[in-house]
Amino acid sequence: MMEDEDAVKEEEAMAWKLLSLTQINILLEQDIAGVQSYMEMFLNLKEPLTSLKQAALLDYYVSGFWWAKALDFTPVQLGGLLTLLNMLMNNIETQHMTLEDNIQELRNAMAGIGRRNSEKSGGFEFFTVEQAKAIINYLKISIFQHYTLYEFLFYTPREEIVLGDENVVELVKPADSPFPAPLEEGLANDIYSKFIAQIPGEEDATKEMEGGVPLEEEAEAETIVDPLTGYTIEDVQMVLGQITGEMLSGIQTEINERLQTQQEAYSARIDKLKKA
Repeated sequence: MMEDEDAVKEEEAMAWKLLSLTQINILLEQDIAGVQSYMEMFLNLKEPLTSLKQAALLDYYVSGFWWAKALDFTPVQLGGLLTLLNMLMNNIETQHMTLEDNIQELRNAMAGIGRRNSEKSGGFEFFTVEQAKAIINYLKISIFQHYTLYEFLFYTPREEIVLGDENVVELVKPADSPFPAPLEEGLANDIYSKFIAQIPGEEDATKEMEGGVPLEEEAEAETIVDPLTGYTIEDVQMVLGQITGEMLSGIQTEINERLQTQQEAYSARIDKLKKA
C-alpha cells in the first residue's frame, strides 16, 4: 500500500513544481479576477501594473490556467500544465534557448504520454494523448507564436521612465498690504513701495500727518447742518403749497393756450366749408 502511494506521488511530482495542490484548489474556486489576484501572490509578482515583464508573465500563467480549467483538467493536470509553462518560459529567460531547442525540450517532456512503462518519460504521464495534443496546439498560439517578443522582453534592457515632474510653486505672501505686488514690467518696485504698498494703519497715519489735524478731531469739528432747522410744519406746508400752485398755474395757462389755438383752427375750417 505504501509502495502504491509512493508511486502515485512520484508520478505526480512534476505537477507540483510551480504551485502546490492547495494553491491549485484555491485557484479553482475563483473567477478570472480572483485567479489573477491569487496568481500575483503565489508567483510573487509585486508590480504587474508598472512592470511590463511581470504583466506579461501574469497574463501568460493566468491565460494558461483558465484555458485548462475550461477543458476540465484535474488539479494534478492543472499543476502539470503550469509546471510545463514555467519550464518553457524559464528556458527563454535563463537558458536563452532558441525556438528549436525549446520545442525539443517540450518533445522530451511529452515523451511517454499514452504509453505504459516507457523508457523515455518526461514525468507528465498524467496527461492523456488528447490533452497532450491540445496542450501542444495551445503552446503554438501562446508562447511559440510570440517567441521573439518574449526574447525581446527578457534580453533587451529598457530604460525606466519615471512618471513625474517637479514644479516650483510660489506661494502668495501674507495680505499685509491693500494691493498685491505688481508685475516687474508693469510698475517699478520703488514706486509701488512708496505710493501704493502701504499698510492700512500707516496710510491713515500719513493722512493725519499731512493734514495737520487728527482725523478724529476733524470729524468732531465738522457738524452736519439740517437744512430744515428753524422751520415749522406749517411753514413747510405753506412753501409746498406755493410751489404746487405756481406749477399748476403754469400748466393751466399752457393748456388754455393750446385749446384756444385748436378752437381757432376748427373755426377757420368751418368758415371755409360754409363758403363752399
